[in-house]
Amino acid sequence: MSGTLYGIGLGPGDPELMTLKAHKLIASARVIAYPAPDSGESFARSIAADSIPDGVREIPIVVPMRVDRFPAQEIYDKAAEEIAAVLASGEDVVTLCEGDPFFYGSFMYLFERLSDRFTIEIVPGVTSLTACAARLRRPLTARNDVLTVIPGPLPDADIRRKIEEAQAVAIMKVGRHLTRLKTLLSDMGLLEKAGYVERASLPEQKVHRLIDLETDTAPYFSMILIYKGEEAWTLPPSYSS
Repeated sequence: MSGTLYGIGLGPGDPELMTLKAHKLIASARVIAYPAPDSGESFARSIAADSIPDGVREIPIVVPMRVDRFPAQEIYDKAAEEIAAVLASGEDVVTLCEGDPFFYGSFMYLFERLSDRFTIEIVPGVTSLTACAARLRRPLTARNDVLTVIPGPLPDADIRRKIEEAQAVAIMKVGRHLTRLKTLLSDMGLLEKAGYVERASLPEQKVHRLIDLETDTAPYFSMILIYKGEEAWTLPPSYSS
């Protein structure tokens, strides 16, 4: 019998936001895999570190951090085959995933390579989207409002069109696009309706009304949330973080 591949959602960063099922599977794992940068520690592994048992076999999936499109196909081809060999031997593999495996998660690249050969179980996790809304202290959306999730690297014209068609908006992957996005939202008259969260749930998290944000740079793990629907929700006048 082949082993099972588990895609484990770890949540946005705070280990206490891992689910009980995620903790149980990690704590009993004999083989774990996880994405890792080509320099520095793996964020996914750091979230789960206290749950990882001694003596576990580790398979880091090293993905170079660069601006152009990744993951490189050959990296996930190689990782999939290494994991496949373990599964074929009858051993389970627990794969650690930041946030949720199927919400902009790199686990999807393993899933598409291995799901036709092996049993795969997805364990959902708290997403950065809901974590940021909680830290911003304003609901995401309600009733018949349309929530649209927009990647920040999209061209201005595409972002503008998607915002105009939605009542609630989440702009992800803000990073180096922060200044451009602030200018666009100002032109659309939405700057005062926008909230900003970076590194949600982590000790170094920052939460602001976007109009009060003074920096012109943002980390990759940052998000802008906008509500322009029928509810009378507003942002708090200020945040302590």
